[in-house]
Amino acid sequence: MAQGQKGSAQVGLAWHEHLDFQLDVLKLAAPVLERIPGRTSHPRMPAPTYRAGLIGNRKSHRNKTAGKLRAPSGSGSELLVRHPQSIAALTEALIDFANAGIELLIVDGGDGTVRDVITCAAQTFPDGVPQIAVVPAGKTNALAQDLGIPHNWTVEDALRAQRQGKLVERAPLEIVRAGSQMPALKGFLFGAGAFVRATSLAQRTHKMGAFNNLAVGVSLAAAIGQTMFGGEQNDWRRGEAMRIGRDGQLVHDHFYLLLASALNSLPMGLKPFGSLESDLRLLAIDAPPRKVLSSLRPLLFGSDDPLLARHGYHRMGVDAFDLELDSGFILDGELYHGGAFTVRRGTPLRFVVP
Repeated sequence: MAQGQKGSAQVGLAWHEHLDFQLDVLKLAAPVLERIPGRTSHPRMPAPTYRAGLIGNRKSHRNKTAGKLRAPSGSGSELLVRHPQSIAALTEALIDFANAGIELLIVDGGDGTVRDVITCAAQTFPDGVPQIAVVPAGKTNALAQDLGIPHNWTVEDALRAQRQGKLVERAPLEIVRAGSQMPALKGFLFGAGAFVRATSLAQRTHKMGAFNNLAVGVSLAAAIGQTMFGGEQNDWRRGEAMRIGRDGQLVHDHFYLLLASALNSLPMGLKPFGSLESDLRLLAIDAPPRKVLSSLRPLLFGSDDPLLARHGYHRMGVDAFDLELDSGFILDGELYHGGAFTVRRGTPLRFVVP
């Protein structure tokens, strides 16, 4: 994988250590893309038919600490299993799945693993991404929590739920760099500004043994402390220069934090978007943040108090927005380069749930 420059946060990555936003799936997978159904005129032998395909990430927190992936039993005839160690290998595995005609794509990993899988799957399934099941194995598992998936859910549970037709839809957000022909990067939780620093704090809590909601709570408390008690020149309070465009209007200013989510709920029951019901919700906080102590509770727990907007806490439901920033941004736990790009609502995906 290509290496990018280091940013201000060192984020734990699923299969790769690059920080470059430009994930060139087509270039990486050039030797195998001809095997995608419908892309080649060369005759080929019929592929065996499997009902489901499993992408397992051995480096995800729970799989790594357990010493092995949770292997399903009694499903060998219907389950095709791959453990890719790179984006190119992931793409080839997904092409194998497409040729096998799978109905269910199981992801055994964390939020970053899901991000990589759905980004690549959009390029490798010509008839649309199949149903997806998430077996949570990461450090935060925000998507799994949003879908109501328990931490001990197994591959067998996912197969059983799919047979019962238990499905919900989520539309991921997509990030497209200006002027680029590369595939859209897909994920569910995007952040810039203080969110990058908070993610770095979360990585430190992971090293201390805190995961899931505990890690979120510790990181949130530390971020609030840095914001409230830092001076005017504190990096947290000073914010980041950003240019945000929406509906033909451009705002160029310093923002403390920018957060966009395609999830219906966040860990710890946090509701920073209030009662917004849009598939893509956006929160922008002016820098330096004002009235932090009095705004904290209504901001985090869903109040629609109009005073929040007057104090510089802006919420909105959007279909898309343009963004230009010099520093990096976080998507589902990974740090990427900044620059000019569009964040937009993506095509809905079908997820299997309990």
